[in-house]
Amino acid sequence: MTNLPTALQTHISEKLSWSIKTFTSASGGCINHGGELVTTEGSYFLKWNDRERYPQMFEKESKGLTLLRTANSIDVPEVIHVGETDDLQFIIMSFVKAGRRAKNYWSLLGEQLAGLHRNTHTCFGLDHDNYIGSLIQKNSAKENWLEFFIEQRLEAQLALAEGKRKINAGIRKQFEQLYQKLPDLFPQEKPALLHGDLWNGNVMVNEKGEPTLIDPAVYYGHREAELAFTQLFGGFDQEFYLAYHNAFPLSPGFDARTDLYNLYPLLVHVNLFGGGYLQQAVNILSRYV
Repeated sequence: MTNLPTALQTHISEKLSWSIKTFTSASGGCINHGGELVTTEGSYFLKWNDRERYPQMFEKESKGLTLLRTANSIDVPEVIHVGETDDLQFIIMSFVKAGRRAKNYWSLLGEQLAGLHRNTHTCFGLDHDNYIGSLIQKNSAKENWLEFFIEQRLEAQLALAEGKRKINAGIRKQFEQLYQKLPDLFPQEKPALLHGDLWNGNVMVNEKGEPTLIDPAVYYGHREAELAFTQLFGGFDQEFYLAYHNAFPLSPGFDARTDLYNLYPLLVHVNLFGGGYLQQAVNILSRYV
């Protein structure tokens, strides 16, 4: 198992008293290393990365996964163990064996996500910051969605982009002009428990053919932001949206607000990858200011 660090092998053997049989790397991770860990106690999914570069990333992921599981609405991997060893941090979760989509997969996802969003809180945000991708996601609690969205979502990412010199004063001014118009654009909603990073790569098909959510960036937010995020990169069938709306109808005019919510994930992608994401954000701004 040359692809599994010795420190991890030692920790798993000594702290968990598991004997490791095999480890098979998974492809696709741009931040973490990971794969299927087969032990004498069964199969699990193991992820690890640099604990100094991404402090407490897996502790925060564990909290998010547990919060989603506690809602008991949609399948989420169970966290088995979170730990640190040498310069690494890691998380061990139940292994999700991939299956074929059930015939009602998309409608089930819509209904279950609606059920998740019915879990509410007194404030928008969370009792701790966490991560979206490799970036810190600010979650300081606010009673008002607009205040939370501007301060904890847009402004947090704009400050990071300015520090990296990825945006100029003209774009900054456009955002400030947009803020003046937002109070009339967002409908009032109770804070909803959100996955927070719901693109199609973070939804798996489990052995039963049903959806499983992975890699969350959990917080209590406006549920329309989650639905908007699913549209940013596509991949969700129309049956999903119909089932969601039937289970938990959105306020009229959602389609006209989608791009506003997606300014946040676009700024995240500007900070992570650059490229054409900034132009997408600018195109949205130009329609409102």
